[in-house]
Amino acid sequence: MALSVLADRLSATFKSHKSNAAVAEARLGYGGARLILAKPGSYMNTSGGPVSSLMKFYDIAIENVIVLHDELDIPAETIRLKHGGGHGGHNGLRDIIAACGSNDFTRVRIGIGRPPGRMDTADFLLKDFSSAERKGLPVTLELAADAVEAVVELGVALAQTRVNAPAAE
Repeated sequence: MALSVLADRLSATFKSHKSNAAVAEARLGYGGARLILAKPGSYMNTSGGPVSSLMKFYDIAIENVIVLHDELDIPAETIRLKHGGGHGGHNGLRDIIAACGSNDFTRVRIGIGRPPGRMDTADFLLKDFSSAERKGLPVTLELAADAVEAVVELGVALAQTRVNAPAAE
């Protein structure tokens, strides 16, 4: 969803690609950095194959890959940037790391918080958004798109200081 927001900003259209992904190509501003936005057509847990195929097709180094993903360990409606690191139990990240042979990519971590009460994590991840969650979703998606732009324009370290800074109270 955050990639759709970013694609809309950049007037880019997703098209089917042989890598089992929907792909949109765009530039960040006139003459700006070229972006390849991709939504794997597989389940998140098996997204490594499409990511690896697209890296080969477009000749993209792992250091230039930015993965957007949900994150249970971050409060809902919160965005955090991270470069490298393990998969932290996230099966999609695990598959990307295995397929690409490296964890040296940037992550835009979109906080969804923990399941309420004793709800099973898988059930929580697969359920539709509640009306309260839908209310905050547009802002969260805009912030995730902002984070991608910041990484591309400023580099990971500077983008992290901007995106990961605690909100002013």
